Amino acid sequence: MATSPRQSSRSHQPSAGNAELSDSGLTCSGDWILSNYTELARLVETIQTRDVTSVPLDVSHLGRVDTAGASLLVKLVGPLALIESVESSNLATEQQALIATVASAMKAEPRPAPRTNPLLAFLASTGEKVTDVSRLVWLLAGFIGQTLAALFYILPRPTRWRITSFVAAVHDTGLNALPIVALLTFLVGSVVAFLGATVLQDFGATIYTVNLVAFSFLREFGVLLAAILLAGRTASSFTAHIGAMKVNEELDAIRTLGLNPVELLVVPRVLAMMVSLPVLTFVGMISGMIGGAVVCAITLDIPPSQYLAIVERDIGLTHFLVGIGKAPVFAFLIAVIGCLEGFKVAGSAQSVGEHTTSSVVQSIFMVILLDSIAALFFMEMGW
Repeated sequence: MATSPRQSSRSHQPSAGNAELSDSGLTCSGDWILSNYTELARLVETIQTRDVTSVPLDVSHLGRVDTAGASLLVKLVGPLALIESVESSNLATEQQALIATVASAMKAEPRPAPRTNPLLAFLASTGEKVTDVSRLVWLLAGFIGQTLAALFYILPRPTRWRITSFVAAVHDTGLNALPIVALLTFLVGSVVAFLGATVLQDFGATIYTVNLVAFSFLREFGVLLAAILLAGRTASSFTAHIGAMKVNEELDAIRTLGLNPVELLVVPRVLAMMVSLPVLTFVGMISGMIGGAVVCAITLDIPPSQYLAIVERDIGLTHFLVGIGKAPVFAFLIAVIGCLEGFKVAGSAQSVGEHTTSSVVQSIFMVILLDSIAALFFMEMGW
């Protein structure tokens, strides 16, 4: 059989590496070194178009060989065939060791990924999440302390009060949120009254629908719905605003001017939230009870005068105080979380979106968690 690369081999220098395929087998000769790598690689590709895995290999005519040439020999015939041919050839010991080492390295299969115990993987994942949560709580506690320190430093010094920022924040967090809070609580009050009437009708106690609506909105639903709405509406606004300032390096400019970003940006927002949320909570309580009164008047034939009389007779002032007392605490946490996430924003628009989402989730989670703890505490105290 005629050799396919004879014509190309004539163009090589006498010392250049060569490979000839004939009827007797494949013969490799010359210098297989890095300086001839381009020509040798082209020669290997040409010979690889034919099946050379089953033909005898003769490497006894090789000259100089380095790791680059040895890798091409492995690519040409495979590591096992090359090792067998080298061991049976008369090459120098150094050349045999070099070629065998390269062939052994190239035939080594990648180690499979170690099998992990699912239980250990689950425990490791749980540990990482607990660590992240503990780090988050630690940062939140530190930021709360920093905010309280700035607040107590400012309050005795009226000259440092930022009335304009405070009023603008009250307008944004309170007045602008008033319609949506009133509408939502009105609708929820109507739903609660309707469901209560449906269930209590089987027991002939539909009159207690009034107590159900008043009790639930004065203690829980009024403050909870208002806080959740502000967590989604206002906490995200705080994070996006402060985050955009950080991306635009405005916070660095504030520090350069010798101003405290916490005093300038956080304290007015916190105070505004602590004023707005109790007002929104009161509006939510009244709107929810009005929604319940409308359903009672339409479906249960309980007129508004009787509705108010039942509320005045059976619902104590303690329930109102419990609900309204939770509002400043929720407002403080929502504002602090929103501002903290804004300060944690990195220098990209994607980070602003991620921390805005995180602030909403954290705020709602903290509101519901504290509300649950407060409900258990007040129940045990008999309030």
